Amino acid sequence: MIGARIQSLRHQKRMSLTELAARAGVAKSYLSSIERDLQSNPSIQFLRKLAPVLGVNVQTLILHDQGDKPETLDQEWIQLIQELNELGLNKESLRKIVVQLKMRQTVTYDQAQ
Repeated sequence: MIGARIQSLRHQKRMSLTELAARAGVAKSYLSSIERDLQSNPSIQFLRKLAPVLGVNVQTLILHDQGDKPETLDQEWIQLIQELNELGLNKESLRKIVVQLKMRQTVTYDQAQ
């Protein structure tokens, strides 16, 4: 994941954790927790600090390598999707809800239809 990619790039650059943290201006403890996947969702601002020091762009840190296995949906997600489908919410309706949520606006069931 992101932590493993950061660690791999750091090793390729032959940098210590301390050196990368200092050069990027980030907390060494937080960087360590990202690399060890104790924290798995670093902010874009954090990644923007690391990327130039590692000699890559932010997308390289975020995007999965071709060798990464896609994550599978667990049974709860599948059941939730099936329930939403049974309620008449199709993919387009769900996309509308997601857009509304991103805009932090209230969306009702009727608006999504």
